[in-house]
Amino acid sequence: MPCTTVLVGKKASNDNSTMIARTDDGHFDTKKLIVVEPKDQKRKYRSVISHVEIELPDDPMRYTSCPSVDPKNGVWPATGINAANVGMTATETITSNPRVLAADPLVVYKKAKKRGEKDVPGGIGEEDIALLVLPYIRSAREGVLRLAELLEKYGTYESNGIAFNDGDEIWWMETIGGHHWMAKRVPDDVVVVMPNQFGMDSFDLDDAFGKKKAHLCSADLREFIEKNDLDLNRGGVFNPRNVFGSASDQDHIYNTPRAWYMGRFLTPYSHKWDGPDAEFGPESDNIPWCFVPDRKIAVEDVKYMLSSNYQGTPYNPYLNQDTGVRGKYRSIGINRTGVTSVCQIRNGVPELIRGVEWICFGSTTFDALLPVYPNVPRMPRYLSGVTLDVSTENFYWASCLIGALADHSYNTCIQHIMRYQFAVMEKGRRLIREYDAKYEESKDPNVLVEANEALAKMAKEQSTFTLGKVLYESSVGMKNGYNRADN
Repeated sequence: MPCTTVLVGKKASNDNSTMIARTDDGHFDTKKLIVVEPKDQKRKYRSVISHVEIELPDDPMRYTSCPSVDPKNGVWPATGINAANVGMTATETITSNPRVLAADPLVVYKKAKKRGEKDVPGGIGEEDIALLVLPYIRSAREGVLRLAELLEKYGTYESNGIAFNDGDEIWWMETIGGHHWMAKRVPDDVVVVMPNQFGMDSFDLDDAFGKKKAHLCSADLREFIEKNDLDLNRGGVFNPRNVFGSASDQDHIYNTPRAWYMGRFLTPYSHKWDGPDAEFGPESDNIPWCFVPDRKIAVEDVKYMLSSNYQGTPYNPYLNQDTGVRGKYRSIGINRTGVTSVCQIRNGVPELIRGVEWICFGSTTFDALLPVYPNVPRMPRYLSGVTLDVSTENFYWASCLIGALADHSYNTCIQHIMRYQFAVMEKGRRLIREYDAKYEESKDPNVLVEANEALAKMAKEQSTFTLGKVLYESSVGMKNGYNRADN
């Protein structure tokens, strides 16, 4: 599924928190935010897409999930934070190359072709991964190790990147072919940008096969690379992107421009991004996987990057004048996003409120990011009670309606969108501060349920108000408008 990921180390963030964020860019998949209690977690799982069956441990934790409302293609949990304050987002669809996939083919479901034959199950994938891993891990590193076991046993039918975070660490994991994998601890002082390509551009194999301090991988990865002549590097430097990834013409339109824009935002002074002598351009294959940002990064900055339509550049599809390259590159903020999340694990606060899950639905260019506490038994109906019927009574459909109307009247609506996004963020932060203090004083977990209800009520008020504004602007701009009064 084409998505965009941002990872923020604790020394790169403004408040010493770790953050993992991703846009879940499906095909207009209707999404909701729910809490899955241990009693509701299946003990035997069967995939809809690959038909693989997996026995699950009998000790799951409570966790949040953003599943698809329509279950016909499976659960697709997308993202969540569990009761141990471990966040996970799965998955970022990444690219590979024919050499890798020939050496270790993807494990694809094969339906029996004639009577007497049996179907052959496929591996695991985005439909399953969060559900199979998140309820059972107590650290980001544990997330990598559990998923590694599943990949090696069952394989995968797609190439994916997966992020895990706890209060101390972020780990990024990428699949290699059907069964192989590698994972790296994100340095504390960097921000990682991932635009649907194999991302890691450095990896310490000696550490992965030695102390395993910050690098983990398949036990036979060295032999796999050598046996299949996969290494394209020179000079003794190991760049996994050159070994396992791609650099196609399509990447230069669809993927690398997103990394360019995010890097440009993070390091406007320490790198040169524009002009004939730029270090990196929108189609560069060597844009770094991570950056030490020129300043500390807050949640608002993560949302801004994930809402990008190349504003401030000639590639912005909403420009009034034709620049010759307007709309050339795939935006980060795209029309078919289902849900975007920022899993934030804070430090210096009580255990029960360390996790904050920031959620928005629909196109990130026009939606608003709302924080909620994940360590609760249930989510407000405004977030969880989403159906396939369009309704202003939930955050998903209200966000989609605002985006669709504002897009068609961008110049008149964008001021309302900016005020909406600012208001939800400001009021959301204020409520989090208020209820942090209430919880620290009372130690009553019911305070968090109350907090989420207050946050959902605020989001509904702001969304309803903004929907009215953009509906009016879009109505004024209808093609059947006429200036002469009829009375």
